[in-house]
Amino acid sequence: MKTLPCGNRAQFPRKILGATALLLSPLIFALGQTRSVTVASEPGAIVWIDDVRYGKTDATGGFSIKTVAPGVHTLRVSADGFKETTKTLTATQRGEIKLPLTRTDDKAELAYQEAERLASSDRDKAIDAYRQAISARLGYTRAYIGLSRALSENGDTDAALAAIRDLRKTAPRTAEASAVEGRIYKDLGDDAKAIASFKRAITEGRGFQPEAYTGLGLLYKERGDGYGGQGDTSKQATAYLEAAKDLRMGLKQLSGAPDTSVLYQLLGLVLEQQKKYAEAIALYQEFLRFYPDSSDAAAVQSFIVQLKKQVSEQ
Repeated sequence: MKTLPCGNRAQFPRKILGATALLLSPLIFALGQTRSVTVASEPGAIVWIDDVRYGKTDATGGFSIKTVAPGVHTLRVSADGFKETTKTLTATQRGEIKLPLTRTDDKAELAYQEAERLASSDRDKAIDAYRQAISARLGYTRAYIGLSRALSENGDTDAALAAIRDLRKTAPRTAEASAVEGRIYKDLGDDAKAIASFKRAITEGRGFQPEAYTGLGLLYKERGDGYGGQGDTSKQATAYLEAAKDLRMGLKQLSGAPDTSVLYQLLGLVLEQQKKYAEAIALYQEFLRFYPDSSDAAAVQSFIVQLKKQVSEQ
């Protein structure tokens, strides 16, 4: 997995790129507002909430999600050889949610599932499978998005952008596609187009698009780092302010998804650069409360120790 430099302390995976400023911690979870749910489906099924992947069901078909943010969400479950199913998760629903799956012989869906299996091991074969899915079902939105991601990861940005343009012929307002487009433009160094695409994604998602918020946050953080290197403290401060706002929104919207450790650390670095040490400490402490068993817990604990030492020496 490729990495992007994010300060002198750590590197963060690109995976997380997939509004108003928020108050100080807790940024995501307010006790008494979150809830837990358990999905009951086929063994090895992938569980998504609002198109954010949370994980797979176990051998019994169960999967527990400890922290689900307030509000209405879309729960989606997919498994190889089965027809994907979705269900609305109401604002008050909690406990066990059954999502039985039925076998499928749909050529498009089976080709898409094959592409998803291959995406992390053989990208060229995955690209072929995505294209087979699109040929079997015109306007197959998820296949177009998967194709664009795979082509981008393969370095074929022109074809990746073309896949998004083709999708828009049948689905002109697709938030995830616009977020992927933003990532591509960001990687190409075209900040203006990246920002426009990320903002379009947020609009198309009616305010919900954590990948786009995260992409914006990382873009503005990198700008702030650059301005700092040039000694332009005014532009640096403005960029970090925007980065913190967008990263907070991305973190809030991911709400307990597996990859939030990256966002906690990105936002923490921005707060440190802003010299908001108390906020950074509170943020890291929040991470440890909700993810005490994370592989990053020891590193985050060391960040707290370092920051407290800095504060005591001021």
